[in-house]
Amino acid sequence: MLRSMFSAISGLRAHQTKMDVTGNNIANVNTVGFKGSQTVFEDTLSQVLRTGGAPAEGRGGTNPAQVGLGVKTAGIVTNFGQGATQTTGRSTDFMIEGDGFFVTRAGTEQLYTRAGSFSFDAAGNLVTPNGALLQGWLADANGGINSNGPIVDLRVPYGQIVDPRATTSGVLAGNLPADAADGTLVQTAITMYDDQGNAIPVSYAFTKRAAPATNDWDLVITTPDPTDTTDPIATLTLATTTVTFDDVTSELTGPVVDPGPPPSYGISFTPPAANFPAWTAPVTIDLNGVTQFSGANTVTAPEQDGFELGSLQSFTLGNDGTITGVYSNGLRQAIGQLALASFNNPNGLEKAGSSSFRVGDNSGVAMVGVAGIGGRGVLASGALEMSNVDLAEEFTGLIVAQRGFQANSRVITSSDEILQDLVNLKR
Repeated sequence: MLRSMFSAISGLRAHQTKMDVTGNNIANVNTVGFKGSQTVFEDTLSQVLRTGGAPAEGRGGTNPAQVGLGVKTAGIVTNFGQGATQTTGRSTDFMIEGDGFFVTRAGTEQLYTRAGSFSFDAAGNLVTPNGALLQGWLADANGGINSNGPIVDLRVPYGQIVDPRATTSGVLAGNLPADAADGTLVQTAITMYDDQGNAIPVSYAFTKRAAPATNDWDLVITTPDPTDTTDPIATLTLATTTVTFDDVTSELTGPVVDPGPPPSYGISFTPPAANFPAWTAPVTIDLNGVTQFSGANTVTAPEQDGFELGSLQSFTLGNDGTITGVYSNGLRQAIGQLALASFNNPNGLEKAGSSSFRVGDNSGVAMVGVAGIGGRGVLASGALEMSNVDLAEEFTGLIVAQRGFQANSRVITSSDEILQDLVNLKR
């Protein structure tokens, strides 16, 4: 009877632990990034009443007779399955789709979390609700990111000023109509910038040449002349060339621009210093995207690499964790990248509170890298990963734990009644 009572006591303890775990799961049913846990039981040592025996000549073998001494908690396993997605619309809410953890810094300790609800502090740092600093890599002045370097505190410097950049390259692309009449004029334009960020309107004019050069177009690049104060519509020619196409295939054959891997077609010009003292760098116009087929004119100047003075207005998050700043001058440039960590055994992590984990003895080291690489998931902005607790499963677990506790308590009362009967044998 004493064995049964002590076994039942261990059952009460084990089922109380299961109740504690289940209660914690239910309490965190709406906690962002929370991962539910499950309780695993195992039996304890058994008392051998009779040892087993091997078969012998003329006698069969016997099995051991053992009485179990109760139950114990073998482990509490965390379920790292994906939680449901909740769309928030906040630009600083991030969600990991797949494996991995956000890396944060609390004081000198590095922690890991699935809760992606971040915000800004007074210094522009991205922080968790309890003040831990989100970690990643910051971009250099040109938007380059070295993801092989050490991780640092991530910050988004709203209002940051970006200096203007002079235009050094541009692109022309689209179709010149092959069936156009001789002398047909096709025009497009774009705005370029000098070193001081002054806007300079630039016009491209294609003129269809007459026979026999029916596949050739004269290209003239012009801009208003800022030094001519007498004629407000005076223009200055920056460059002229002839754009040629093959008579049979209509493939672009010229002009060839050097240096560049062949075939590299384009035209270069240097703005005259007398007219543009703050725009002195050579400008190369890429013509590789220009075609000549029968049909409509679609030639445009889709891009150039210069921009005026601007300030950071907002940002977007890419699937690989790259934070791209959107500036008032239209520039879009990387300002940082989130770091994600993965582990060989996430169940070996130790819970550190505030929905965070720290490295445990059996978790393995943190493998920090870029999202979407090395088994790490991808990122989404404007959404949060909710708790993966299944309420139906947890309420079922409550019933199981309650009945298990109740059954073990009945064993104790039954053992007590048997002991009472034994005592009453002698009156």
